[in-house]
Amino acid sequence: MTGNNLAIVVLAAGQGTRMKSRLPKVLHPIGGRPLVGHVLTTAARLQAAHIEVVVRHERDQVVAALAKDYPDAVFVDQDDIPGTGRAVQVAVEALPADFDGDVLVLSGDCPLADADTLSAFLAEHRESGAPATLMTALVDDPTGYGRVIRDADGGVDRVVEQKDASAEEAAVREINAGMYAFRAETLRTYLPQVGVDNAQGEMYLTDVPGMLRRDGDRVAASVVSDVTVTYGVNDRAQLAEVGRLLNQRIVRRWQLEGVTVIDPATTWIDDDAKLSPDVTILPNTQILRATVVAPGAIIGPDTTLVDCEVGEDAVVRRTDATLAVIGAEATVGPFSFLRPGTVLGAKGKIGAYVETKNAEIGEGSKVPHLSYVGDATIGRGVNLGASTITANYDDVHKHRTEIGDEVHTGSHTVLVAPVRLGAGAKTGAGAVVRKDVPAGALAMTVAPQRNVEGWVEKNRAGTGAADAAARENSAE
Repeated sequence: MTGNNLAIVVLAAGQGTRMKSRLPKVLHPIGGRPLVGHVLTTAARLQAAHIEVVVRHERDQVVAALAKDYPDAVFVDQDDIPGTGRAVQVAVEALPADFDGDVLVLSGDCPLADADTLSAFLAEHRESGAPATLMTALVDDPTGYGRVIRDADGGVDRVVEQKDASAEEAAVREINAGMYAFRAETLRTYLPQVGVDNAQGEMYLTDVPGMLRRDGDRVAASVVSDVTVTYGVNDRAQLAEVGRLLNQRIVRRWQLEGVTVIDPATTWIDDDAKLSPDVTILPNTQILRATVVAPGAIIGPDTTLVDCEVGEDAVVRRTDATLAVIGAEATVGPFSFLRPGTVLGAKGKIGAYVETKNAEIGEGSKVPHLSYVGDATIGRGVNLGASTITANYDDVHKHRTEIGDEVHTGSHTVLVAPVRLGAGAKTGAGAVVRKDVPAGALAMTVAPQRNVEGWVEKNRAGTGAADAAARENSAE
């Protein structure tokens, strides 16, 4: 669907009071994007000549959240006159005066309408020749939706909003999905005639079909086969349900691309994430934002990756990682915390209860357990003993630690930055390294061990330790 004969209007001006939130409703996220972001992403795929977003409530916050990611969108301010009719009217007024194509109207809180569905809807609208086409759906419970009232010939006669519906009209199961296609000239002609004489005191866009029928024009309707594409979000419960449906789509898409997802119900993948064939996702795993996972990698269980890169055949389990790069055949976890700036080389290891931040860890190097590595550059083939810590903060500034190739540190080594360990250097257990260590040197912090004989029996008399010591001493 192209180009110069299509304008898309996205309605994003509402307050969304039922969300009970400081965040505008259309900015609540699912699948790694705000609700309205999904609508705009779909709109961009339709290659429209004009994309307009109508804003009002928390206008500046909405624009700030969207402008960078959707540079082709034009933001149009709705005034104090409420209603969808007024929102579309100000959008049409912002179009070039000579635009005479079709106007597709979408709701900013309906993120599941995909490009294929909308393309088919527009094609049906154009084929019908009608000046207006409504997307409709048949639902078991139409509560809250506008009812589509058909005429004796089966055409659309009018749309009646919930609060204005009679008992007979309220029983109708065909609902207005809130997505429309109009000829631009139709909107320019009829929107100025729409009033606010209704229970809500609003300008209803849905009055236009009734006016067209009054004047003898046809109004077409396109009934979608998948009702979920019409689902909107008005409260937190609906937000969760729509998020679940979106995630089901995303997971299935990757399964069909060759990704093994062991438990789709507990796997969450954002729309911008990129996975490869032969990736395996274990239960309770989240692949978020722009994370990229290469072929053969195993992710999970109980893992969250945010904006990460995972190399081929890497294994990442029970890990929380953000803005980290994990090399091919590397292993991470369990219970690892990778903070932004972590780069783990091929065949490297970050093990149990390790935290890393702004650290480059070379090929084949290992940080196996109980360590903190921050603001560090680590060479190839390094092994950091258990509980090695880079003390990078002097209470004022952060400092960097540099570790050369093939360095091995003893358990409970503290590297007080700024400090450098040359290639092949070693540290003894418990070393506190404050000065650079030359290549091939052994750094030790040695103090004589002093044993105070009889201390326990004298100072802890009557305890189990004192009794045990007495028995052993008497046996010698």
